[in-house]
Amino acid sequence: MRRNAVLAVARLEFAEVVRSRWILFCAIVHLVLATTFVTVGMHESTVIGFTGMGRALLSFAHVLVFLLPLLALTATGQVVNSAKDDGALELLFGNPLQRGEWIVAVTGVRLAILVVPLLVAMPVLAILGTVWFGEPMPWTWLWRCLGVSTALLACYVSVGMLISTVVRSTSRALIAMLLVWSASVALIDFGLIGAMLQLRLEPRFVFLLASLNPVQCARLALLSAAEPELSTLGPVGFWVSNAIGPGGLLAVGVAWPLLLAATLWSLAAARLRRGDLV
Repeated sequence: MRRNAVLAVARLEFAEVVRSRWILFCAIVHLVLATTFVTVGMHESTVIGFTGMGRALLSFAHVLVFLLPLLALTATGQVVNSAKDDGALELLFGNPLQRGEWIVAVTGVRLAILVVPLLVAMPVLAILGTVWFGEPMPWTWLWRCLGVSTALLACYVSVGMLISTVVRSTSRALIAMLLVWSASVALIDFGLIGAMLQLRLEPRFVFLLASLNPVQCARLALLSAAEPELSTLGPVGFWVSNAIGPGGLLAVGVAWPLLLAATLWSLAAARLRRGDLV
């Protein structure tokens, strides 16, 4: 794989992203959420014994684990189909450019435009809390949130790239993205609750099922930092806190989404190399 070719495609892709104002959109979304949770959350009552900037950051992060997958899928779920439809792929591959180089460049740029605004929004949240309310910033929380959020973004960027290479129709790709996002943030929760009520599953089995969903992994990793005992999750929470602990949940919340990201991206790259681009 040639570095110069990857950088050339990355510059073209970045110019396209700037033209479509995706960076501005992501930055505005993150900054509005950060400002809202600082100004509103700092005045509310105590929740699970976690107050101040820590609680504002907890609320912000929990919204992010639902929002980030949707942003990642929207940014990548139709990128291959759109490039096919407008003839960009045919034009690019008429030059000495490998398909693997193209997908590396596009994936890297799309992931960067999602991660960079988040890296800006988190410190802005810390500055707002310090300047407006005189609250110290829990920097450990900040790095934990950034790590978990970045891993989650990488996972769903890979999911979006796989959808874009497998589903040929842009309209069907959109439906597939919505189904994946809905299953990640809603349906699995309801399914697990129903299984727990009907089958009385063992806590370790419930945790295993929940961990298969990267969004659930991210939520557990963030919640365990605010409440190490996880008493709000009942018997499952007590078992998880004793058997795995906050450090283990953080490792799972970062490692599992990254593993999924690598696997799914590899499948997307393999499909792109074998597929018809016309």
